[in-house]
Amino acid sequence: MPAAPPDNIYTPRQQYVLLIVCLVALATLILLGLGSYTTAFLGAGILFVVFRPWFNALVHRRRWNRQVVSIGLLVFAFVVIILPFSALSLMLVDRIRHYGQDTSQIMAVLHTIEQKTGYRFSTEPNVRSLLQQSVSWISQRLPSLASGLLHFTVVIGLMLFTLYFMFTQEAGFLRGLRRYLPFRTNTLHELGESLRNTVNANVLGQALISLVQATLTGLALWFFQVPDALFWGVVAFFMAFIPVLGTPLVWGPAAIIKLTQGHTGQGVGILIVGLVVIMNIDNLLRIVLARRIGNIHPLITLAGVVLGVEIFGILGLVLGPLLLSYFIVLMQVFERENRLHPKLKAKRTHTLPHTDPAADENTAAPAAT
Repeated sequence: MPAAPPDNIYTPRQQYVLLIVCLVALATLILLGLGSYTTAFLGAGILFVVFRPWFNALVHRRRWNRQVVSIGLLVFAFVVIILPFSALSLMLVDRIRHYGQDTSQIMAVLHTIEQKTGYRFSTEPNVRSLLQQSVSWISQRLPSLASGLLHFTVVIGLMLFTLYFMFTQEAGFLRGLRRYLPFRTNTLHELGESLRNTVNANVLGQALISLVQATLTGLALWFFQVPDALFWGVVAFFMAFIPVLGTPLVWGPAAIIKLTQGHTGQGVGILIVGLVVIMNIDNLLRIVLARRIGNIHPLITLAGVVLGVEIFGILGLVLGPLLLSYFIVLMQVFERENRLHPKLKAKRTHTLPHTDPAADENTAAPAAT
């Protein structure tokens, strides 16, 4: 009687390899399908880190209802963070497009500078082309009406929906991270601390610094009669995320324009306020917030902002420094594991059973005879 055919034509090893291939293929399809909504999930993760201390204080300590607290935090995040930030972004893009389409004001300023310096460094077609390229680059990286109101609404809704379940199912979410991420417990702890430090420094700390600097910049420009002071204050808010070079790129050109127009007092006043007040308030707030909230190296922030904005758009202000921080943490973990591996190997070698040579000779003697 012939043997019955096997239930499966694959060996256990082939089944294991095919399972991995299927997982990778499905994960690739999912990532490709959700690629345009990546910012929603990343934004939900950032808001989860920001609001988790509040959630723990209300739910775990005061025993408030988990669903009620989650909904309250979602409403607060939408009204206080998402809505104002989106409105500022839309306002910024709209005004940049206005200046890109109408170059007369910019050309008038450039002609004045050329008359004062006696050096002709631009022509109108070149300026218009440069402005249009700048508008195109910025519009791709800031949320705008051109990207579609429906898409923007879906991203915000998906972000809040994800954040709600991250809060209501917090234990399962964190347990899943610990179970499926390929890191040791102490490495996960380091990554969590790096995430908390980077998010606190770049979301809470840097947002507060940017708000203060933008307010001071807008008030200074308004006091010294610079046109569109509110708009330039909004520009200063976003530029302040760039260490050292941020707000000087706003009030510096304004001071130069005032000086070239013959308004020496206003130009000098803007320079004094910028150098003495705005720049120093930045340094002072960074020192204070570094002790209370979190601190990362300015070089990591600068390189991370350049990297993050190019990849993630406006969320790159936070995600870029986070990527660099994670890279540094993983390099430190890799170095520590490499140092630890020889020690563990040596320890295992020393703990192997040790045989006595004399005993070996005694046991081997009868065999020789």
